[in-house]
Amino acid sequence: MKDWMELVKELSFVRTGGSEAEKRAAELITEEVNLAAKAAGREDIRGEYMTFRIPDAKVTKCSVQAAGREIPCAPFLQSGSIDRECDLVYLDDASEIDFAGAGSLEGKVVLLNKMPDEKGYQRLVEHKASAFLVMQGKYYFTEKEASLYPKRLREHFTRNGCIPGFAISAADALRLIQEETEKVHLTLEQEDTESESQNILAVIEGTDLKEESIVLTAHYDSVPVGTGSWDNATGTVALLGIFRHFAANPPRRTLRFIWCGSEEMGLLGSKAYVEQREDLLDKIGFCFNFDMCGTALGGNRICVTGEKELQTFVEQYCKLTGYSAEIQARVHSSDSAPFCDKEIPALGLGRGTSTAEIHTVYDLLPTLSEKAMDKNVKFAVRIIGDVANAAVLPVKKGMPEDTRKELDKYFHREEKELAGKRSGGSES
Repeated sequence: MKDWMELVKELSFVRTGGSEAEKRAAELITEEVNLAAKAAGREDIRGEYMTFRIPDAKVTKCSVQAAGREIPCAPFLQSGSIDRECDLVYLDDASEIDFAGAGSLEGKVVLLNKMPDEKGYQRLVEHKASAFLVMQGKYYFTEKEASLYPKRLREHFTRNGCIPGFAISAADALRLIQEETEKVHLTLEQEDTESESQNILAVIEGTDLKEESIVLTAHYDSVPVGTGSWDNATGTVALLGIFRHFAANPPRRTLRFIWCGSEEMGLLGSKAYVEQREDLLDKIGFCFNFDMCGTALGGNRICVTGEKELQTFVEQYCKLTGYSAEIQARVHSSDSAPFCDKEIPALGLGRGTSTAEIHTVYDLLPTLSEKAMDKNVKFAVRIIGDVANAAVLPVKKGMPEDTRKELDKYFHREEKELAGKRSGGSES
């Protein structure tokens, strides 16, 4: 069997959702699943693919020009196309007050400090902005350090209308403002397409309570910069380690393992699972999710999503086992969220650090540790084993009202959807 860091190293390459590289990563994971099952003498367990379609875009032109120079940029995918000179407008924090004084933005490109929330984007649409620029990184970052890469404009934005968008470095944004640049020529030519992504599934059937299930998730895709070593080759490998253990030591309840594709594009793999395997959701009583483990420096993190008793259970469990962790009660922005949205309580296990950054060129191997990975995996095996072997699951299904509201906000539900839910209607 390979060591944890050896596996993390093998998976440390760009593997964006829907790409051939993501498929190659899926093959590596499936091979490890099958090897672990064979080593445990479990010929009945095999890794399998669950494919799903994802939104994508083919970009043929992307350019930002100002004052006779080309500014490095990255497009927002599925944001539309443009080829025109625009007046440049900077609106500070792009607040309601900033927009109120801006008037019509037709024929203008708005420079933003960061990607706005849905209300901020709605203001861009309402004021008829022709395009937007989002600055990224620090003013002293090089083009490479700014980690510019294409991002998909999510559905909660595009349902309000499409505005072509570009990311540029903070250094270039600062220069535009300090030089009082008035005109910017923007070119973005793209065609909306679809790609295929896949989850890798493996099931370890329980011994005597096999009708009850626990789902275990980790995403294996990455963003297009860095090597995705921390986010989330480590979570992927942690889940492989947990699978190795339980393949040889099956618990009372059934364990459903999911290595999720296309998480970085909006949790698309876990969303596809709850849609395609809806018949299983009533049988799933708990979710464990693994996103970013094994940093040499830092602290363990546990994200609790569920009733108050779940937080109490975890706090006491950590004291009993001597596992130091920062425990937060919130919706985890990871693959557990779609399960929580179906009333399934979840724990997100990981490890944080201030010495590394995700979604940048700095998400690399040197910050990680075999020893820290081993500690994360051993704790996970212990708590999963105790929950999966419990006489009764320690927490009930369901979400408290404040968490339900947080989930509605997280999934960007419109008022008409919420009204339908309150009146007993189904979600669209």
